[in-house]
Amino acid sequence: MSKKFIGKFKAIAFAAAFAFTSIFASPVSTKAVGSVPYKWDNVVIGGGGGFIPGIIFSETEKDLIYARTDIGGAYRWDPSTETWIPLLDHFQMDEYSYYGVESLATDPVDPDRVYIAAGMYTNDWLPNMGAILRSDDRGETWEKTILPFKFGGNMPGRSMGERLAVDPNDNSILYFGARCGKGLWRSTDYGVTWAEVENFPNPGDYIYDPNHDYTKDIIGVVWVAFDKSSSTRGNATKDIYVGVADKDESIYRSTDGGATWEAVPGQPKGLLPHHGVWASNGMLFITYGDTCGPYDGGGKGQVWKYNTLTGEWIDISPLPYSSEDNRFCFAGLAVDAQNPDNIVVSSMNAWWPDEYVFRSTDGGKTWKNIWEWGMYPERILHYEQDISKALWLDWGTEKPLPEVNPKLGWMIGDIEIDPFNSDRMMYGTGATLYGTDNLTDWDRGGKVKIEVKGMGIEECAVLGLISPPEGAPLVSAVGDICGFVHEELKVGPKKFHVSAYATATSIDYAELAPNFMALTAESENNETKRISFSYDGGKNWFQAPSEPGNSVGGGKVAVSADAKVVIWTPKDSAPALTTNNGSSWTICRGLGNGARIASDRVNGSKIYAFYGGKFYVSTDGGETFTTTAASDLPDSVNDIKAVPGEEGHVWMAARDGGLWKSTDGGNTFTKLSNISTAYVVGFGKAAPGQDYMAVYITGEIDNVLGFFRSNDAGKTWVRINDDEHGYGAVDTAITGDPRVYGRVYIATNGRGIIYGEPDSDAPIPTPTQSPNIKVGDLNGDGSVDSTDLTLLKRFVLRKIDGFEIEDGLWAADLDGDGDVNSTDITYMKRFILRKIEKFPKE
Repeated sequence: MSKKFIGKFKAIAFAAAFAFTSIFASPVSTKAVGSVPYKWDNVVIGGGGGFIPGIIFSETEKDLIYARTDIGGAYRWDPSTETWIPLLDHFQMDEYSYYGVESLATDPVDPDRVYIAAGMYTNDWLPNMGAILRSDDRGETWEKTILPFKFGGNMPGRSMGERLAVDPNDNSILYFGARCGKGLWRSTDYGVTWAEVENFPNPGDYIYDPNHDYTKDIIGVVWVAFDKSSSTRGNATKDIYVGVADKDESIYRSTDGGATWEAVPGQPKGLLPHHGVWASNGMLFITYGDTCGPYDGGGKGQVWKYNTLTGEWIDISPLPYSSEDNRFCFAGLAVDAQNPDNIVVSSMNAWWPDEYVFRSTDGGKTWKNIWEWGMYPERILHYEQDISKALWLDWGTEKPLPEVNPKLGWMIGDIEIDPFNSDRMMYGTGATLYGTDNLTDWDRGGKVKIEVKGMGIEECAVLGLISPPEGAPLVSAVGDICGFVHEELKVGPKKFHVSAYATATSIDYAELAPNFMALTAESENNETKRISFSYDGGKNWFQAPSEPGNSVGGGKVAVSADAKVVIWTPKDSAPALTTNNGSSWTICRGLGNGARIASDRVNGSKIYAFYGGKFYVSTDGGETFTTTAASDLPDSVNDIKAVPGEEGHVWMAARDGGLWKSTDGGNTFTKLSNISTAYVVGFGKAAPGQDYMAVYITGEIDNVLGFFRSNDAGKTWVRINDDEHGYGAVDTAITGDPRVYGRVYIATNGRGIIYGEPDSDAPIPTPTQSPNIKVGDLNGDGSVDSTDLTLLKRFVLRKIDGFEIEDGLWAADLDGDGDVNSTDITYMKRFILRKIEKFPKE
């Protein structure tokens, strides 16, 4: 998509580091009373909803495929359902950087092994160093090694690659190409420890834009390719090729297993190497572009092949460099493992009239584009496109010829052919993952059927959620693809709200007239009015006729309970109100730019705001705001919500400033003392026997990060997620469902919309007598290791019903509490990592 959203040495071998790892009322102590089991799943948007920079097929096992995303983690293909399984959902808010996957590598010898280079940004936005994650069970469980620098999974050049590679002859050896001038790194123990390859001569010098924090770092070493034929099984590959983001000398070679390196003689200059693939015929194929992508891609591009046997470089570009049509990078590159003369390359951001996908069946001598010009503006399409699994991909618009909707894509940084099936091809775009199962029909004059292959990937950055008391159960505001009315939670919506919008930043409804809604958005087109209204629960929207003066859009919106007033705080602009759906606006008196706002959910004249460490209230529908008597408040708050059905009840989540509540319209506030962190707060249907709505937060209570629920207005709390369901950044929105007790919806920054419901299955009892077996040894092999951890996780997640050994339930109950749950998983992880010497019940 157009963008993503962010919240606020020399050679050293590193041992593995792992992590599973006024009036003011006095603070009121609250209590977290353990946890309750919940079932978690995605609200289906469908197709992905974000950039897919890499697809990685296993060379050794059919249908073993991985996909990496820039802010949504990594996935594994499930061939039985043709959907993707998320692999990194255990990372919580403090490690959400690991959802930015810089690179992924499958083991070409042992298909159970998979590696991930995880880390989102190299600048100061996040403190986390990059980590190499390794798994020997296809991503069911992970171990982690921290490297002494940051990775850039959501930064320029992220579709170049793959930076991470496993030696096909000695799979204990891995290489990783780093950013920021950190060079090339190597592991010789299956990724446990790493050391810099000190004699690698060039860490790269290309910087996309030195004047911006996001783009000022060196792109670095971008791919590694092995000449498998240069060695034998069990011995390190001798001939290794490395691509570097440097327009002078970018391709380097070692012929002695990485001991020495040299620039490959005669190589092209002036462009950046996006992908490099060594083929079984001895050819090294490389796609080049002027820039690193993935947003730009303009300029020029080329495709070259290097004969590793003769040293000859051959320009095989589908379009001559001098051609006026050559106005984009060549990025994606696939070589058919069954016939290395069959090649596919893709343009990156040709934009108009669409992307280019070229195919050659003669090693690059001749090429065919997947479309060609007819009588202008007609085009002849050699493909059919099916978006029935994600209908929103047509963007709700009709394009004049020669463009068509939907497009083939944009930001096509990677394209791959299945090494076991020459008919199957997949490619990632800025919005979804497309693929075909009849690629070779193209060679015989047929049409390629392209369809959505991204189901199961939910990568949206979600910025707002509402669950009204009537109508659809959920309505969202989403980055890049606006947002949706979710009539069904497990069926993707057909369209998003407003086709003119990309990113919607905020949404609200009138509590007493819930079909009325307001939505704010960002748009670079100043002719577009960046606030819209709906009178039918979000099914249809109309843009306001005008905006407040100097508005740049975005920001937050609040709708009065009676639907008579809408308050908008545009980004970097003064808060303003409208009583006529945006025909005119009045600046709110008494508030500064950037104030947090919320409407009372009972009294239509009452609006709340927080600004500059002070709490404000308006009793005239937002025309004037005055400070209340509340004092000693936090400096800032992240979220402010009023409670439906309770006039004057307002809660504030202040991140590290904790959770605050008022029952008198903000005149006094109580801080809940042992809630050290509260990111967002929301309300849902009251528990049976309770009058007050259930309260939900994401945050930290008693030093435990998670999602929490209170049934008694914040007196006591239970954790409702576990260590396997963290979902990364969960600090933008949360809401309970006012019609279903216990159901909660959570916005994530890269894993879409998560919803949870109480797990009705009762805890599984375990034996009370100790049998003659080892605690934790679930497969009966006499030891407690990662295999047992995988079995335990699968049991807790209800993927298996039991264990093969006798009295396996007793062996799995590590803390002796009579239940097998996520706590036992935590104990087993700590035991395997030698952080504890025995289990609690031993």
